[in-house]
This record gives sequence, C-alpha cells and structure tokens, in this order.
Amino acid sequence: MPIVTISRGSYSRGKEVAEKLSRKLGYDCVSRDILLEASAQFNIPEIKLVRALHDSPTVLERFTYGKERYLAYLRSSLLQHVLKDNVVYHGLAGHYFLQDIPHVLKVRIIADIENRVKEEMKRENISAAEARHVLKKDDEERRKWGLHVYGIDTWDPSLYDMVLHIDRLTVEDAVHILFETIHKPVFQTTPTSQKIICDLALSAKVLANLVTIAPKVNVRSEDGVVVITNTDSALSLTSDLISEIKNIARKVEGVKEVILNGITKGPTQQNHINPFHNIG
Repeated sequence: MPIVTISRGSYSRGKEVAEKLSRKLGYDCVSRDILLEASAQFNIPEIKLVRALHDSPTVLERFTYGKERYLAYLRSSLLQHVLKDNVVYHGLAGHYFLQDIPHVLKVRIIADIENRVKEEMKRENISAAEARHVLKKDDEERRKWGLHVYGIDTWDPSLYDMVLHIDRLTVEDAVHILFETIHKPVFQTTPTSQKIICDLALSAKVLANLVTIAPKVNVRSEDGVVVITNTDSALSLTSDLISEIKNIARKVEGVKEVILNGITKGPTQQNHINPFHNIG
C-alpha cells in the first residue's frame, strides 16, 4: 500500500487533513513521532531535534557537523518508519526524504492567508497585525530551511504530485480527493518500489551510524551490499578510521558486504595507495 506525505504551513489545516485521511485509510499518522524516534535512537535531546527542524537554519551551525548529523538522523528514522507502508506523514521535508520512492503521494496543503490570520489570532489571543507578522516570519523560516538544508524551495509546486488550497475546498473535500487518488495504480507498492525503499532505508541507517565519525561520506546500498564513498576531497582518512568505518557498517542489521572506495589522497598520503581501493 502507498505512503502519503503532506507538506503544510502553520494553520493551513494540513494537520487536520492528515489525521482525517489516515483514519479513513486506516493508516498510521506520524509527524513528531519521527523526532522522538531519532532522539531515542541516537541519544540526542528532543529539544535539539525540534529546534533543528523548525528554527532558522543557523541553529545547525552551533553543532559540529550539525547539518549532516540531523539530516542523517531524521532521514533514517523516517525511512525506517515507512518501510511497512500504510503511513500518512505530515511534517517538514517528507517529500524530500522520500522523493525517489514511486509509491509515495506527495501533497502540499495551502490556505488563504486571511483564514490563517484569524486562526492565529484565536489560538494565540493576538491582534491581526501580530498574527500576520508571525505567520509571514514562520513561512519565511520554513522556506529558508528548505533552501539552506536541502537546496529546494518548499513552495515550488513541481515538488508535489498535488497542491490543494483549503478555501473553497474544505478539509473534507481534500480528504476525499486524496483518498480517491491514493488508490490509483500509479501509487501502489510494487516489488521494484519496495526494493528502492529497502535499499534507501539501509543506506540511511548505515550513514546515521557513521555520521559522527565520518560526516562527509556518501552511502548507497543494493540488496545488502553497501558502498561507502568519501566525498570530502580535503579529508585524509587514517587506516584506523577506515577500519572503524567498516566495522560500524558491518554491524548494521541487513548489511551483507561493505565496499569502501573513492577517497582523494590528502597531503600526508600522496605517496600512499588509495586507502579505500579494493577494500571489501
């Protein structure tokens, strides 16, 4: 069965759409759950994950390799969660982390600014001017986050299979449209699409385990064979670090073989053999 990702702004009714759709489909509905799983699995305080996901991108610069670490943790948690399918995910970046999986329906929910202002005023007990300022700031922060961390504009409609405007369309209308769409053959899980998500999930899990010692590596996998490539041309890896990378990767459940390659010789290794060459 398929996976649905819903991208939304604050007070756009996207959360409501996600929850009602998941109930109608009988799917799990997840959002903050991903943060909790990442926090528990990698022993990182949830508040740091929350701030990294929702605040200005500059918050990541306060941590060593912050961007690489949090992307790795969140991507791994999300992919592990959706391996079983039957999930509606509403939260930032779901469409980004799952973009290469065919049986994912990627949706953007938007709403009229005046309706959003009224909702903000009611919930926060503030003036219309204050509410408008808060919403515009929040929208801009989310947009900046997408551009800084992923290199994409979350407002770009080409990222989504469908953009729904909650105004003339009600929440119930949106749920009905998505319910009908998700049953189309193009969004059904196939052996090929399931293999894609399994390979991506294993790659993400290995990277999440490596990111604190090798934040600049790229990991890809196919049928349990994991290929790890160093993408930082300025980094010279010691033999001890190479052994550690390999040992950590081998211990990840589902890994059958580890291949290391692609390192660029650093100034201290110009006369040495490429340390990743033919290491399997």
